[in-house]
Amino acid sequence: MRTEKEMMSLILSIVKTDERIRAAMMNGSRVNPNVKKDRYQDYDIVFYVREYDSFLADHNWVNVFGDRIIMQMPDGMELFPSNWPGFSYLMQFVDGNRIDLTLLPIEEINNQSKFDSLSVVLLDKDQLLPILPRPDESDYITKKPTSQEFLDCQNEFWWVATYVSKGLKRMELPYAKAMMEGPVRNMLVLMLDWYIGSEHSFTVNTGKDGKWLERYVDKNMWEKYISTYANADYEVIWNSLFNMCSLFEEISEVVAKKLEYLLFTDSEKVMKYLISLKNQ
Repeated sequence: MRTEKEMMSLILSIVKTDERIRAAMMNGSRVNPNVKKDRYQDYDIVFYVREYDSFLADHNWVNVFGDRIIMQMPDGMELFPSNWPGFSYLMQFVDGNRIDLTLLPIEEINNQSKFDSLSVVLLDKDQLLPILPRPDESDYITKKPTSQEFLDCQNEFWWVATYVSKGLKRMELPYAKAMMEGPVRNMLVLMLDWYIGSEHSFTVNTGKDGKWLERYVDKNMWEKYISTYANADYEVIWNSLFNMCSLFEEISEVVAKKLEYLLFTDSEKVMKYLISLKNQ
């Protein structure tokens, strides 16, 4: 596996030798001072370029980065149409490294009012980029919700929980799992973010999709969260759904008290409905 030094040397050499590339920036975990480095981290790179269309005319130019296992060009996919001004190459290499490279026309520098807080300028041939502050997680810190956001999160959780229960009663496994692991899980993670944020004065980052939740909750809370995951057995899914509801209600009450917000008033009625539906 190529080392970080080798990868950065390669990336910088490409920037220096291709006159179309006028500036380069790196974002993400590799510039995050609070993330421990490991071999699985991506290289999140942005090239600001002239003659933008010339890069897209022949995508083989990215072969210079090395032998790939697979590449995705999300901005060129019909399945997921994109209308933003850039183009990305997501490349997984044979040696285990990965580069997520984004191309942006040089003119886009003037259109950006703000840069990601986890950004470092690698090279700026024309001094077009602003002087950026030291990278930090400020863009990713859990924000304190408004009272309406807090109520909306609760409403969404309890509303879609009824979808899960109907899917289970109808033996519609894919639908029930999609609702439970999509909207319902998202609201549980969001409420956990707020729970943790309220305990830490909203100064911490729990990571994408709550990947660092375990760092900030005690063992008991973590075990409760783990119990919300289910397999494909209907009885297990019912139990996991009720575990989700119990945990959501518990942490919602803590957040409401901390922030002095009103609790959603219909959760008890929804819970009774779910139980009655299961027992029918």
